Amino acid sequence: MPSKGSSSSSGSSSYTPYTVTGSGSNSRGNSYDTRSQPSSSAYHYSNSDGSYYYSNGNNSTYHKSASGSSTYTAPNGNVYKK
Repeated sequence: MPSKGSSSSSGSSSYTPYTVTGSGSNSRGNSYDTRSQPSSSAYHYSNSDGSYYYSNGNNSTYHKSASGSSTYTAPNGNVYKK
């Protein structure tokens, strides 16, 4: 088992640790946080309608709409919708 904090340029991990480096909200009740991940910086938006969006340090993104549909864009650009 790899030690915490180790990294590898090949393979992937199902768990990517991160540290929240900033956060805030706006007058409409939407909130965000910025994150530091081993691969790069990232951020997360959470909206008052229940939708949310992640942009990860590995260039992947994930969006879940208020209606429940979701879209994942992999680091290689492939898009998966559910």
